[in-house]
Amino acid sequence: MKKGKIAFFVTGNIHKFHEARAVLREFGISTAMLNLDITEIQDDDINAIAKTSAMEAAKKSGIPILVEDAGLLIDALKGFPGPYSSYVYQTLGTTGILRLMKNTGQRDAHFYSAVAFSETGKASSVKCFTGRVKGKIALKEQGKMGFGFDPIFAASDEPDKSFAEMTQDEKNKHSHRAKALRKFGSWFAKRYARSDL
Repeated sequence: MKKGKIAFFVTGNIHKFHEARAVLREFGISTAMLNLDITEIQDDDINAIAKTSAMEAAKKSGIPILVEDAGLLIDALKGFPGPYSSYVYQTLGTTGILRLMKNTGQRDAHFYSAVAFSETGKASSVKCFTGRVKGKIALKEQGKMGFGFDPIFAASDEPDKSFAEMTQDEKNKHSHRAKALRKFGSWFAKRYARSDL
């Protein structure tokens, strides 16, 4: 039986869900948020974390699942916090990162996103789509929108604004997450057109 074109996105982050829903709408894809209790493995590879989470969520739910994992990688800190960004944000926050960088003029950084989709929970069914945005760490927090490290990151192609100074639509023109989701959306829309997903 033909199902509606819908992506089930597992996340507990409502901001991330709203960003994903806006991007996937560009491809005629509806997005439903699921808050499943899944284990996030500790790994240096963001792709591996997203793939493992998607497989576990698909097994638990019995439906095709979309998961996204992301990290902020700072050159002066040798890629820290990277895949541990969520934990570091919860423990150190943006002010902690700014303190770590207090005496460095090297501010280059990038955000990386991995969007993983699993149809059956088996490794062979997992597809991964990635996005990256280069930028710099600001000298201080800027802006009240967005979430996570958005107030201290400015993309290279929009250097005068932090992600937290952008509307959701503006951020989705530049962000790592939006880039990864657009790759997924293009693939998913084509697959849906020729299957009974």
